[in-house]
Amino acid sequence: MLAISIFAGMLLGKLKVRGITLGITWVLFVGIALSACGVSLNHDMLHVVKEFGLIFFVTAVGMQVGPGFFRSFKKGGLALNLAATVNVFLGVGIAVLIARLANQELADMAGVYTGAITNTPGLSAAQQAVGDLNIDGGAERLAAGYAVAYPLAVVGMIVCCILLRPICRIDLDKEPVTDDTSMVVAAKQSTTATQRNKINLVPIFVFVALGIVLGSIPIPVGMKAPVKLGLAGGPLVVSLVGSWLGVKKGWFTTEYTDSHGVGMLREVGIALFLAGVGLGAGGDFVTTIKVHYMWVVYGVIITMVPPLIVGFFCRKVLKTNYYTLMGMIGGMHTDPPTLAFANTIAPEGCKLANTGYATVYPLTMFLRIFTAQLLVLLA
Repeated sequence: MLAISIFAGMLLGKLKVRGITLGITWVLFVGIALSACGVSLNHDMLHVVKEFGLIFFVTAVGMQVGPGFFRSFKKGGLALNLAATVNVFLGVGIAVLIARLANQELADMAGVYTGAITNTPGLSAAQQAVGDLNIDGGAERLAAGYAVAYPLAVVGMIVCCILLRPICRIDLDKEPVTDDTSMVVAAKQSTTATQRNKINLVPIFVFVALGIVLGSIPIPVGMKAPVKLGLAGGPLVVSLVGSWLGVKKGWFTTEYTDSHGVGMLREVGIALFLAGVGLGAGGDFVTTIKVHYMWVVYGVIITMVPPLIVGFFCRKVLKTNYYTLMGMIGGMHTDPPTLAFANTIAPEGCKLANTGYATVYPLTMFLRIFTAQLLVLLA
């Protein structure tokens, strides 16, 4: 069933409507459909598969962007990361405000929040927090809220990129395709297309092991339960620092951290996680839509308001290049489809969208994981 979910989901992920696709996220929805049709798998087995997939995904992401992440702060990346931080907490504030005004459970809104920002590791972190608090059915409701909000979130971020063009009076014919002011430094380059060397698994599993240990350390914050980096945050931090240090010390090269093997590990990991989430949450999905249809609306608000505000500020005050800005919006929501859209708009050879995405992605990922837990602990 896991294999069927992944195979069918990836097949559907090739479908595009006006250049927009949900990509690998279809794996989640195929899993939900199978679960809604009565497929029931062992809970403990699904939990292991889901968490192991997530660990592989975040470890691979950390390895790919780590070598360039710290360099970006020397070239203006600090300003973009500060803007991304504001974007994160605007989303959290809106989620809390909606919960209070609409009389919604904040723990449920955490699921909507993670779907609205298309952040799968954040969902896992929230589910871990729910488990620590022993909230019955909380993990399933979080997954349902995530699935309800996710589809329009992907579309919403692309719409934000489109709306910023007339709002900021951007003329693509006059927009530079290279950034001579070096606002940011690309965190990764696709120069490994011809690499055929075997990938060394030792550093990967060292990062995984140390990341799990780090993620398991409770951090007291004076709430109902301590905050943890978790199985998403711990491996991400370790792989970020480890890959940066490894390249700096010459233990391995960027060709290794950005190799096809690491890329495949990332894709296999996220596919297993999404399939596990879908197969474990689909039974209540239809009921959730009927009862909580407003979650879709709340998700759209959380998705679109922060990037429109932050995007306008970055363009008007920081004078951020539009192609960089589109990539940044994708990175602020850890959303590859937005980056793919930006690259279809950018002229051939323009790498600014990739640069913007990679510069804010690591810090944003960490903050999304932390804030998802925070919403549950505040409930």
